[in-house]
Amino acid sequence: MNAELVKKALEKVLNANVLVNLVSRRVRQLNAGGGGLSRPLIANVGNLGAADVALGEIVEDKMGFEMPEIEVLTRPNGKSRKKPQPSARNKTGPADEENVENGFAARKQTETSS
Repeated sequence: MNAELVKKALEKVLNANVLVNLVSRRVRQLNAGGGGLSRPLIANVGNLGAADVALGEIVEDKMGFEMPEIEVLTRPNGKSRKKPQPSARNKTGPADEENVENGFAARKQTETSS
């Protein structure tokens, strides 16, 4: 890659991470071949590699991009947060308690009679 093209492209894009993503996507398109997107958008490609062609397209404003607007995130406070509800498995009704007692009593009687 040509360092001069990188510096010029970085002046246009302002974010190195975005520049890397733009160049890598364009290089994939150029290397794919076969379609309209795979042709260079600049005239003088000569001995340039795909990355240099992509950087040249960015420098000459042949390829555009949009930066998304940054949204400020807010941390939720504890007052508006819902509390977890107890599960139905943990609840025992009066019928369940009777069955447990009767079952335990029945088991106890059979163990003692044996």
